[in-house]
Amino acid sequence: MITYIDLPEGTGVRQLPFFLAMEEYAAKYLDRSSDYFFMWRVRPTVIIGRNQLMDTEVNREYCSANGIEIWRRKSGGGCVYADPNNIMFSYVTDARGSVAETFGSYTERVAAFLRSLGLEAEAGSRNDVSIDGRKVSGNAFYQLPGGRCIAHGTMLFDVDMERMSGAITPSQAKLASKGVASVRSRVTSVQSYLPDMTIEAFMDRAQAYMSDARIQLTEADVREIERLEEIYHTDEWLRGRNPAGDMAIERRIDGVGDFRISMTIEGGRIKRVNMAGDFFMTADLDSGLLDRLRGAEYSREGIYAALDDVDPERVVMGLTREMIADMLMG
Repeated sequence: MITYIDLPEGTGVRQLPFFLAMEEYAAKYLDRSSDYFFMWRVRPTVIIGRNQLMDTEVNREYCSANGIEIWRRKSGGGCVYADPNNIMFSYVTDARGSVAETFGSYTERVAAFLRSLGLEAEAGSRNDVSIDGRKVSGNAFYQLPGGRCIAHGTMLFDVDMERMSGAITPSQAKLASKGVASVRSRVTSVQSYLPDMTIEAFMDRAQAYMSDARIQLTEADVREIERLEEIYHTDEWLRGRNPAGDMAIERRIDGVGDFRISMTIEGGRIKRVNMAGDFFMTADLDSGLLDRLRGAEYSREGIYAALDDVDPERVVMGLTREMIADMLMG
């Protein structure tokens, strides 16, 4: 069963962190016999992935001049833009099989909903849902301790493409890998295919397709969500990983993501290592990978030895020991 979550009447306009905290609340405290789904809309906002570097992904000057907010989420993946004509989907479920299977079942359900409207939609191999080969929905995923999973993403209904292009600054490697020259050229909107459908009608259809029951949260629920929301407003969280080291390595691995690695080598060993980018995490990055590399001999053999009992794909989707060694060894 999938239950749709409503907020109490009169909750008012909320910033993006409230809805990220609402996902966490549903995952942690609502009855686990059901999955949960809800939709939300925000003022013009850029949302960056957990491990991304803000200054390399976002045109902060443009955002400031145009009243665009910037927030960081807990899931991995890339930078996305949202505004009132863009709908955000949130889905809470239990892990079923591998992370890739759980995430893939969600993106396929979104694509199937669009197909139910007569659109030629398909879910991509990583995180996108596209219509005629152009992205209409970008999604991300993360798993909480205990196995509960959160998937969320954009639905570009009638988004302001000019503001999106101005606010987000993807790497040239990412653009080149997709065979396009700009953000605008690789995205589309639902309304360009369904010009007579209003955003309210679209949301009604989405709710009916994506859920089969409904609950309304209480004022007490909202207060707890507000408590969970607080971390997203801290400077430390917003800054994220801003690595500093003696070596800086940038790589893009098709199907896995962009990586920006900083590393300090002393006495032939890795003293410090940090990793940022738009990759998808499936477990904690530090305890799962980076802590094991710190202190390792700086050689391909030393990296393999440090990760001997680790499957990197259980931490970052699609990543292998060979890929890590290739990146760290330059």
